[in-house]
Amino acid sequence: MHNHLELLCDFSELNWVFNESQSIDSFFEKLVDMVAEHMQTTVCSLYLYDEDHRELQLQATHGLKEDAAGSIRMQEGEGLTGKALSEKRSIVSGKASNHPAYKFFGGVNEELYESFMAVPILRGINKIGVIVLQREEGKPFSKAEVVVTQTIASQLANIIENARLLVDVNRSGFADVERPNVSLALVRGKSASDGLVKGSVVVLRRYQDLTEYLSEMPIDVLTLNDFHSCIKETASQLESIQVEVEEQLSDVASLIFSAHLLMLKDSSLISKIETLIAEGNSPAKAIVEAANYYIGRFSKVKDHYIREKADDVRDLAIRLLRNLSSQKDDLCKLRDKIVIADQLLPSDILKLSHEKILGIVLVSGGVTSHVALLARSLGIPLVIADESRLLDISGDSFVLLDATIGNVYVNPDQAVLEIFTKKQQQEVALADLELEGVTTTSDGERLYLYCNINLLSDLKVANRYKAEGVGLYRSEIPFLVRSDFPSEEEQFLVYKRLAAGMPGKPLVFRTLDIGGDKVLSYYHHEKEENPFMGMRSIRFSLLHRDIFARQLRAVLRACAKSDLRVMFPMVSSLEEFLEARRVLFDCQQELEADGKDFCRAPKIGIMVEIPSVVDIIESLALEADFFSIGTNDLIQYLLAVDRTNEKVASFYIPHHPAVLRTLNRIMKSAEKHDVSVSVCGDMASREIYLPFLLGIGVRNLSVDPVYLPRMKKACAGIDLQQAEKVAQKILALSSIKAIEKELL
Repeated sequence: MHNHLELLCDFSELNWVFNESQSIDSFFEKLVDMVAEHMQTTVCSLYLYDEDHRELQLQATHGLKEDAAGSIRMQEGEGLTGKALSEKRSIVSGKASNHPAYKFFGGVNEELYESFMAVPILRGINKIGVIVLQREEGKPFSKAEVVVTQTIASQLANIIENARLLVDVNRSGFADVERPNVSLALVRGKSASDGLVKGSVVVLRRYQDLTEYLSEMPIDVLTLNDFHSCIKETASQLESIQVEVEEQLSDVASLIFSAHLLMLKDSSLISKIETLIAEGNSPAKAIVEAANYYIGRFSKVKDHYIREKADDVRDLAIRLLRNLSSQKDDLCKLRDKIVIADQLLPSDILKLSHEKILGIVLVSGGVTSHVALLARSLGIPLVIADESRLLDISGDSFVLLDATIGNVYVNPDQAVLEIFTKKQQQEVALADLELEGVTTTSDGERLYLYCNINLLSDLKVANRYKAEGVGLYRSEIPFLVRSDFPSEEEQFLVYKRLAAGMPGKPLVFRTLDIGGDKVLSYYHHEKEENPFMGMRSIRFSLLHRDIFARQLRAVLRACAKSDLRVMFPMVSSLEEFLEARRVLFDCQQELEADGKDFCRAPKIGIMVEIPSVVDIIESLALEADFFSIGTNDLIQYLLAVDRTNEKVASFYIPHHPAVLRTLNRIMKSAEKHDVSVSVCGDMASREIYLPFLLGIGVRNLSVDPVYLPRMKKACAGIDLQQAEKVAQKILALSSIKAIEKELL
């Protein structure tokens, strides 16, 4: 048999194969030919499952009669093939006709091949189909071949689903629907915030030329008085929106429209517009000319924060023009739309949320974690798609946004819509499940599912899904969207609401974690060639002790009556942890002297995310009260892979043996010293890694609230003793591909 790695390598090319296929038939024919060749088997047949009729249909075959495809149908549970799908397990027989479940189909020469293997193709709980391999009697399938075929089937699940949708889209006629002005049907991107939505689109270009808006303006009838009325109306409008957003998102939304309001009060800007109107220009043209003047000035400045002001000028100018032309209903016409944009800032996400958009497709640009976190917390599906042509599709295009896997479907036909709608219904059903407060494995082992909190609005979802506490509060989010460092009192009010939102439950507060891809626009520092390894996280806090102490005092005060656990990020040495802890102790002494009420005995821990701490984990375990494993950065630093760089994304492998052995080592040391451990990175929210994590002793997981139902359900389906066996088997493996087979 050919080398299994060669087979897996060939399957990595399947996306190209079905992209080039003109029909679903030709794609599936190539697929069964490829599998048959690699597996050195006489027959390879692919059956697809029709959920509506609960039956399997032979879609393509290599080795049976050519006209067999399409002619064989069987009910779920019928024959060996139907039984494999119904029971969701592989069925192997050396002499198929002797099996009690065997069913004979005449006229296709199947009786010539007694050695039989059927492997179900599943995607989560969804049934996709069955792959069947057959040979002559006396050539049985080995256990190794079964494992390889199961691996193939798991890969095929997603590929077949995408291929089926893609070909359905390509087959469709659009006689009754205006096509977009670019030939896009399916664009694959990267999921940044889960969700399934459908609707028409609005394309937003951050650098759109303001003169484009002049064509919509009633140029000849507007006066200086109209401009003054427009200013008053715009100011009132912004103030109302600010109040509304503040009530919804007070932890991060503080004065996000302040720049716009201040510009309306700027006499130099207003005077320039008034002068241009007095010279005979229409108010609309005067606004555009003045705005472009300031945009040009700001754009030339080296300081990043000042350059961003050009965006504020542009946004304000658009709002003024809209109000001037009486287009007051939904100023940017975004409500119930899917937004396609070339670049977005955290404040943009907040504004779009206020406009009640359905979802976002962000074209090119970096995958910034804080933008994704905000989108998740606000419940906005977000896909990152490196396809600039999306910015050119027509505004009346209809789009399906599958942000669970990162696909964007443009103007799909009815068949695709039906499949998508079913998937939406399944997601809604899962989200609506009444969840128990206690999480256990199938054999009764107690687990603890905590939530990651990005915005205070996350608390509502976390409590609905009965999170057992806050496993990670990302305190940097309120810093990221402000125009200056928040004061102690501002932070105190936010943290107090956080504590009140999860009373009586553990609250893990991670101190300021900025740097890398989380940049404060108002903090002026020298450009770093490698910011992920630069002045970030605890290094920044210890360098700026006034800012650090301000935050620590605020959280100690706000959580005076809470089960508070303070966690320092990116600790790289014992000395660093002890120094940070000393600052916290100093803050407690100051609060005592000031007569303030504060938390007197918080647990103090570290986020394990730098490889250097693994070798000193025993020493840290003697000092720290708890560990929280941040798998995102730990993987990044262990494998030397920038996780925001799409060019090296394929090297970011959570199941790399070095990563898994490192996690096991941390767990063993923590267990030895009775230090509690939780996992709070992306690995914690991916079901595929759950058996391994539980198998090495992890009992505490912290995930974004939207993932709580999925992970609670996954935990309930795991037998702990079996998980421990799987973990030990995986830890003995040194090959990534071998580990993949075990995980799948």
